[in-house]
Amino acid sequence: MKRKNIARKKKKTRLFSVELAFNGKLLGCCFVLASQNAQFWGCAENDRQEKDAYSHKNRNFALGMKEKADIRPRKSAPLPENWREDIRQAVEVMRNGGIILYPTDTIWGIGCDARNDDAVRRIFQLKKRSDAKALISLVHNDVMVQAHVTEVPDVAWDLIELADRPLTIIYDNARGMSPLLMAEDGSAGIRVTQEPFSKALCQRMGSPVVSTSANVSGMPSPRCFNEISQEIINGVDYVCMSRREETENPPASGIIKLGAHGEVRVIR
Repeated sequence: MKRKNIARKKKKTRLFSVELAFNGKLLGCCFVLASQNAQFWGCAENDRQEKDAYSHKNRNFALGMKEKADIRPRKSAPLPENWREDIRQAVEVMRNGGIILYPTDTIWGIGCDARNDDAVRRIFQLKKRSDAKALISLVHNDVMVQAHVTEVPDVAWDLIELADRPLTIIYDNARGMSPLLMAEDGSAGIRVTQEPFSKALCQRMGSPVVSTSANVSGMPSPRCFNEISQEIINGVDYVCMSRREETENPPASGIIKLGAHGEVRVIR
């Protein structure tokens, strides 16, 4: 499936990161993307009351605007042999309906085949989490995004390319995944991972892989493998061996919700 006019849009797009304030109080972060055809802004506020009060007519952009540099794709290095075997075993477990514990582009995650209802249900049970709270999924490239979203807004490609940290995008009209991963409005969170291990894992799997923090709901998210509880480790079918030695992983991803017509809301 071919994206239309993406090459042209890339040359005329800029993404800005801005701190937002209202009545002298810092509300959160704002991403402003300006292109030839459109401009938008979105913010992650601290509470609903402040969010309702904030508007285009009454806003103050505080210090902190910085234009992002151009980001060009880099050639990936070959995976270590032990990573390849680790990925092979993890994928085999997921294809047989199992759940795994694996390193991602953020913190360690619990994963499974995003198309398998029973496996997704097991993850909810392991985390003791309500299935009303949808989980996100990882994919290895933008082609997989198109395969699992009925219509991807053009602005999504700009966000994916220009983001300087892991970015989860919630899309309307998701498809080809377990209904348990979708919100009541049919939306689902998908992230294109650029981290080598999880990217290769998703590529070999050939489908989205669920990614949720490796902790019981309500407990702190582990920053590294050594902080994962034995309850979680014992509850999965396969624990990846790779990257266990790392002492601290990157923070959680940013989260942006996109409407079908390009409306943007920054959640985190």
